Amino acid sequence: MLAYRIRAAVASVVLYGTTMSGVPALAVEVHHYSLGYDQPHTTGYGVGADLFANKLSDLSHGSMVIDQFPGAQLGQEPQMLQKVRTGDIDFIFSSTANAATISPESGVLSIHYLFRSETHLVHAIGDPRLVGAVREMFTDTVKDAHLLTVLTLGLRHLYGKKEIHNIADIRGLKIRVQATPTEDAMFPAYGAQTVHMPFGSVYTSLQTGVVDMAENGINVYDTNKHYEVAPIMSLTGHEANANVLLVSSKLWNALTDEQKGWIEAAAKEVAAKEPAAAIALEAKSRAKLEKLGVKFVADVDKSGFIKAAEPLQDKIAAQLGPHAVKILEICRSIQ
Repeated sequence: MLAYRIRAAVASVVLYGTTMSGVPALAVEVHHYSLGYDQPHTTGYGVGADLFANKLSDLSHGSMVIDQFPGAQLGQEPQMLQKVRTGDIDFIFSSTANAATISPESGVLSIHYLFRSETHLVHAIGDPRLVGAVREMFTDTVKDAHLLTVLTLGLRHLYGKKEIHNIADIRGLKIRVQATPTEDAMFPAYGAQTVHMPFGSVYTSLQTGVVDMAENGINVYDTNKHYEVAPIMSLTGHEANANVLLVSSKLWNALTDEQKGWIEAAAKEVAAKEPAAAIALEAKSRAKLEKLGVKFVADVDKSGFIKAAEPLQDKIAAQLGPHAVKILEICRSIQ
């Protein structure tokens, strides 16, 4: 198993420098840390990983090196969420939907039509109030992993072999969704049937008809070649791909205050730059796929979906807990 190496030139165990007088400086010990994520490096996860790794290397003067393991090399997100808690992986990216398995209230970020547009999503994900509230939620609910920041892979849309123009078009359809109570409440409100399965099984399930549709961001749809078996994407924009960067508490507690400061600063770099870059990837993938003949249904009438979703928003947040209620209100307040 090979990691996607960042700055391979700093792979030595010890770095030596010289002072201005030509006298050798003190040796700097180089530490390597694993960062796992289940999407290819060409997605927003890769953008975030590069931003994080490069900034951390700069701040630590090359003493802290991130080795990336994209494409589920270290497992799908549910498996990595367990491994980061045991310290078997140092850092991971995870969707907040999957992270709901360890912090149920994070399912609030899967509420449909919480984010009104891509612009609203970028503003919200990068807002310090939201990042702080999500970090507070994880601090109070997860004791063996520490949340560093929030990021996004864009809005999620429905795709399959059928065009979706309004809510009536999905009634009775089997849709693969992320396994959270939030999804299980939202999609049945539209009249659809929810199906849970690992992300790695989605391609074959669409191909064989186990599910009628799936839903995800355009770049994820493109990078994983789901368009080959589901050539129509309907731009419902029903939900955000909200994601988090987590560090193992085992590692975090072993770091010096200076090292923690470097990591937190690198995470801020991700929060500041990754969301807009992820949306740019969405546009790039759409342009590419349209040239290949993939059909995008842009004129989706969202009114029926929104009418069904809005009464559930406060109800779901209240059921999840006080952190979820706070996060819901913060998202709504951001323009």
